[in-house]
Amino acid sequence: MNSRSRFAPFAVFALAAALGVAGCHKAQDASADQSTQNMSQDPADANLAPASDTTSAAPASTPAPASQPAAASTAQATDASYQSTPEDSGEQPVASAPQPPPELPEYSQPPCPGDGYIWTPGYWNYAATGYFWVPGVWTRSPYVGALWTPPYWGWNNGVYALFPGYWGRHIGFYGGIDYGFGYTGFGYHGGYWRGETFNYNRTVNNINTTVIHNVYTYNIVNRTTITRVSYNGGHGGIVARPRPAELAAIREPRAPVMATQARHVEAARADHTQFVTENHGRPGTPALERPLEADRDVHPAPRPVAHAEPHAPERPEAHPAARPEEHRPPAHPDEKHK
Repeated sequence: MNSRSRFAPFAVFALAAALGVAGCHKAQDASADQSTQNMSQDPADANLAPASDTTSAAPASTPAPASQPAAASTAQATDASYQSTPEDSGEQPVASAPQPPPELPEYSQPPCPGDGYIWTPGYWNYAATGYFWVPGVWTRSPYVGALWTPPYWGWNNGVYALFPGYWGRHIGFYGGIDYGFGYTGFGYHGGYWRGETFNYNRTVNNINTTVIHNVYTYNIVNRTTITRVSYNGGHGGIVARPRPAELAAIREPRAPVMATQARHVEAARADHTQFVTENHGRPGTPALERPLEADRDVHPAPRPVAHAEPHAPERPEAHPAARPEEHRPPAHPDEKHK
């Protein structure tokens, strides 16, 4: 037997081993890619408040039939009576208008500036001279775990009312409006908090992975009709009611818009190119490149603590007059260290 014949089995074995290792690495890479691309559940579902059923309400992005110049039919009358209420959002309206806002404009999202920023989508606001566009902007979250529920317009008692946005641990009801960039009309699919880190879904956000490393990939399957309608209820509005998860979020503590966000609105109001009368629905600045910073010490109000009733029955005799210090509430634990 020559030397080539002697070493042939070893060569075959070595080749098979090499191919096996390469195949193993390829399988591992494919498996990792598969787990990233085809996750069975969107991790951003954690943005919804715990509820027993999140699918019992009406679809979140179905436009109502448009009004007709002819006499209103029964269906149109029902549509006209369909309205949003403060109970839907948990907030009182902050503005009203006699006509609905224009469609949402199409625009690109600026790159995320860094960790801990949340995208707050643009929306139409209202002043005495008409609708004006508040640009979308990245906003640093006011506290770890904070999520932004956007404002929305809804038909309410014969006018279109603007219900304000707010910060909370879970996403509430925002009229079923599809603002894009993860705000599909129900929940928020642009990212989620994991501990003290916010993870960004790069399929719906403009992320530079050399700057931000806490990213993931989840392709959102939108089972609703994509529309640019910007209001809920009334003629031609989005037909959506709060789902159980959104109702649960309404009952949770939340924080209002920050001072930086309020100044952002005022800056848009002062820019005439943002008004529909000037831009005809195409705002001069649909989104801002420069992000907003957070106010200090912004956090949701704590939940009220239920105090246990004393077990000992009160004596029937009259109580003596209590000294003033006896009426003071117990000191908060934090006050002991001041």
